Amino acid sequence: MSRDYKKPDRPSSRKRGGSLFTGILIGLIVGLAVAIGVALTINFSPKPFVSRDKRPEEATQVPTKNDGDAPKTAPAEVAGINGKPADKPRFDFYTILPGSEEPVSEQEIKQATKQGNAAKENYFLQVGSFQAAAEADNMKARLALLGLEAVIQTTDIPDKGVWHRVRIGPFTNIEDMNRSRTLLTQSDIPSSLVKVKELLSH
Repeated sequence: MSRDYKKPDRPSSRKRGGSLFTGILIGLIVGLAVAIGVALTINFSPKPFVSRDKRPEEATQVPTKNDGDAPKTAPAEVAGINGKPADKPRFDFYTILPGSEEPVSEQEIKQATKQGNAAKENYFLQVGSFQAAAEADNMKARLALLGLEAVIQTTDIPDKGVWHRVRIGPFTNIEDMNRSRTLLTQSDIPSSLVKVKELLSH
């Protein structure tokens, strides 16, 4: 029996190259799919590698020494003009007793000036009367810019309600009162002089 000594044909290099390319392509596709899956898991799952029982640091608020311990600033402690602490509250309210005040004429002022600087009554320079407390406060601030310390007096007028009167005083020295009147006149702020016999402060 004769033998065929012819060498068997080897697989062509083209088939090997095609199989290798197909394997690489499949590997890339699988790797890309895995990478996309991991990326989606990380983006849409809030902190997947953090234990659910552990709260995020942002949710934990540790109180500082200043929180809760800072004293509340009262109106009287608000800084006044030129950064100086205000000695009095924002509103200085005075209640005028009914029938205890009366207007003062220029003749009476001249007579009081001749008698001496000391005044027996409480004199006020009224520069405005407002129903709104905020308007009275604005006038008081305007006077403060002139260096005049004003007070706000409240009075209940029948059929008109409560009014807030902005006044400078009380003056017990006639010379000081005249000096304030002159300053108001120079600043084009009209004023009227009122004498108060009895005054209750709050």
